[in-house]
Amino acid sequence: MFNSLSEKFDNIFRKLKGQGKLSEQNIKDAMREVRRALLEADVNFKVVKEFIDEVSRKAIGTEVMKSLTPGHQVVKIVHEQLIELMGSQSLKIRLHDNRLNKILLVGLQGSGKTTTCAKLANKLRKNGINPTLVACDIYRPAAIHQLQVLGKQLDLPVIADEKSNNVIKIAKKAIKETENTNANLLIFDTAGRLHIDEKLMKELRELKKLLKPDYIFFVADAMTGQDAVNVAKEFNDQLEFDGVILTKMDSDARGGAALSIKAVTGKPVAFVGTGEKISEIEEFYPDRMASRILGMGDVLSLIEKAEQTINAEEAEKLAKKLQKNQFTFTDFLSQLQQIQKMGPLDQLMGMLPGMGGKAMKDMKVDEKEIKHVEAIIYSMTPREREKPMIINGSRRFRIAKGSGTSIQEVNRLLKQFEQMKKMMKSFSNPKAFKGMRLPF
Repeated sequence: MFNSLSEKFDNIFRKLKGQGKLSEQNIKDAMREVRRALLEADVNFKVVKEFIDEVSRKAIGTEVMKSLTPGHQVVKIVHEQLIELMGSQSLKIRLHDNRLNKILLVGLQGSGKTTTCAKLANKLRKNGINPTLVACDIYRPAAIHQLQVLGKQLDLPVIADEKSNNVIKIAKKAIKETENTNANLLIFDTAGRLHIDEKLMKELRELKKLLKPDYIFFVADAMTGQDAVNVAKEFNDQLEFDGVILTKMDSDARGGAALSIKAVTGKPVAFVGTGEKISEIEEFYPDRMASRILGMGDVLSLIEKAEQTINAEEAEKLAKKLQKNQFTFTDFLSQLQQIQKMGPLDQLMGMLPGMGGKAMKDMKVDEKEIKHVEAIIYSMTPREREKPMIINGSRRFRIAKGSGTSIQEVNRLLKQFEQMKKMMKSFSNPKAFKGMRLPF
């Protein structure tokens, strides 16, 4: 997410920070490079012009020019302006557990609305919110079936009528069927087209009039860049939605849509899809995203992911084991699997300060290495996992053969595991970190 833009910003600002004093020419040169980086990221050209003008105006001020760290001051201004550009504050979704809430998802065909329905339902399914999915896409072949499959996967009810070609009737049926259930949220999957036409917009306007939804979200494919922004503007002019959900932000998306959409439509990005899994959807926080772009990390999001994934009771048991130096391969495997549930490792690494841009490019996270580690541990007997010191030459040969790896890889993992045990026991001693690395 934003890797290319982040790397370019990293190079631009490293030059600025390396200079003790800044001149107007230094700043103009840097802003010219920032402009090029934003345009290459497919940010709307009018948005880029306003952004550069505002940053330049603030950066050439006396306070920055006379500062002891002018380069850092310019980065601070860019950071603040990026937050402003993306909406200053995140959209707070407020749902009520004592009445029926309704969310309408709209957008063009192929933007990922159906999958997003399921992802959103899964994310909102807490604090007394019981979602039901409603299939109102009656035109795309298999759209209803896809929603039903996703509903079954999540153990969520799906209301559909495969014989009806009237979305208003389907919507009325959904409201009636949920009257005597514990459902208090209906999420409507609607039809899309390859382009905007009057028939589509008329249908959506009628749905909006009937449902009076609490929220309308425009779903856009982040890979389409400025096209997504232009379509969003048209949808907003005719429907006036509440926010945007950007899908495929984990792909080669350059980020232009995320940076432009608020400025062009006036409506914020509410959520972003960060992968294909049902759990891979995040709330969009402009301040956190600006920090990621500038390589400052996003520790808050990382903590939230950990809290959602890691079992607190298990973590406490592990802490006690570490104190007694009883950390085993079984514990390590359990922790590794919990980390994997948090999402792809490169995304998690990107949330750490200093890991944006060039740092992430230089540090490739090979998921295959993790699979090799898992295979080696699974090839150990329960006793070998608990007491690695008993793993002699013949056992290493058997483990390597059983895991499809080499004896050298088994030896390396055993050595690194012992290093890691020492490191985890000595968190309070910074010297313990020197020369140590994770076994993947």
